[in-house]
Amino acid sequence: MRPRKRDALLLWLLVCSGVAEALEPISTTIAVGMAAALTGILARYQNIFNYFHECCRPEWISFNRTRLKTDLDSKLFGQHIASRIILKAVTGFMSNDNPKKPLVLSLHGWTGTGKNFVSKLIADSIYAEGMHSGFVHVFTSTLHFPHAEHIATYKSQLQQWVRGNVTNCERSMFIFDEMDKMHPGLIDSIKPYLDYYDKLDGVSYRKSIFIFLSNAGGEDIIQTALEFWKEGRKREEIELKDLEKALSLSVFNNNNNGFFRSSLIDRSLVDSFVPFLPLEYRHLVQCAIAEMKARNMKPNHKVAENVARDLVYFPKSERVFSVKGCKSIESKLDFYS
Repeated sequence: MRPRKRDALLLWLLVCSGVAEALEPISTTIAVGMAAALTGILARYQNIFNYFHECCRPEWISFNRTRLKTDLDSKLFGQHIASRIILKAVTGFMSNDNPKKPLVLSLHGWTGTGKNFVSKLIADSIYAEGMHSGFVHVFTSTLHFPHAEHIATYKSQLQQWVRGNVTNCERSMFIFDEMDKMHPGLIDSIKPYLDYYDKLDGVSYRKSIFIFLSNAGGEDIIQTALEFWKEGRKREEIELKDLEKALSLSVFNNNNNGFFRSSLIDRSLVDSFVPFLPLEYRHLVQCAIAEMKARNMKPNHKVAENVARDLVYFPKSERVFSVKGCKSIESKLDFYS
């Protein structure tokens, strides 16, 4: 390694790991001398952090509201309620230098409606590495917490994972997928970390983000969407107030999901219950076009319409809403390409 890059790497290690702060008094003179020597190097390498591994600093973690808004507007289809809530919630939270508690979002809806995709868009707008960031942590219920008889162990592990990662970086994001398959009571183990505390055992969780993804409540959302359709009303007329109360009650009282009788809901620690509406034919066409663009293919509306037409809809006679949303678009597009 060339001397300049070696020195720059040493500087990065000092800054990111906080080693300089942990030096014994006898080493202070050495540290001061080293810092002085490397100050000149830093001046010549203003973008030095871009050359090395990710660390918990603004160079790697910085919210881009414009990117989030643009992505929600151009890549998320048929979700006017979710787009509005997500943009306001994330923007308000990331703009607050002293939040009172972590941001907690619970995303609900049928499969393929965009819950996981929105989580990715949020991560992309905050972390330079997006979902690949070392500060974004994804838990899947059936993978990480499969056995009910081990729930006590899972609770302890989950607390350690969250505490350890937030200690490493206060701007951590935790995504819990398949909340509808999580064992009831498990998620309450992290309730203190989501509450209104300045610090717990010296650790502040107030700048972290927790996102829960669930199919629970999806049938209530579908029922509301169907009622609007039967009345001849546009889906864009559906408002959060038409769904939020019924959604939270349904999730809280459903004993087949991780939020059953949860203190997170009982103590109002979930900032927003975000409903994802079932998708229609026109939205699936948009998804197919977007997938073509993602593959650097020339958009072909005829192919997109064939893909969308080939999917399953309900009710069977009217074929109004897609059963799997945009989830099967990628594989179907392979067939028609």
